[in-house]
Amino acid sequence: MITFAGMSLPVASLDRSVPFYVSLGFTVEVRTDRFVLLRLGAGTLGLLELGPVVSQEDERVRRLRTFVQVELLADDLDELYAEFVARGVEVAGPPRDRGFERQLQLRDPDGFTVEFADHSPR
Repeated sequence: MITFAGMSLPVASLDRSVPFYVSLGFTVEVRTDRFVLLRLGAGTLGLLELGPVVSQEDERVRRLRTFVQVELLADDLDELYAEFVARGVEVAGPPRDRGFERQLQLRDPDGFTVEFADHSPR
């Protein structure tokens, strides 16, 4: 049996990225000088600090980052959206229905998409 455990992302700064993901509910499991392993439920997210090379990528690469998605489930997207707005978290807009799912998106400090899909029954 094969099980998906997680993924890793290149980031410019752990000091900037770790607090962002912790604010979403992730916890820090492992931290070294250049790597952090975060956990949320059964899944993990690794962050590898590559420094300025990440922020110096050309525009095409930065745009492609938006297609890399950290996908999470939430029970109440409207409540989550209101919480984000109250905390000053920049979101792409209110939750929207895409036909096959209702979702809410925001960007992490390095431009990756963090998507929250509606986990509640329709």
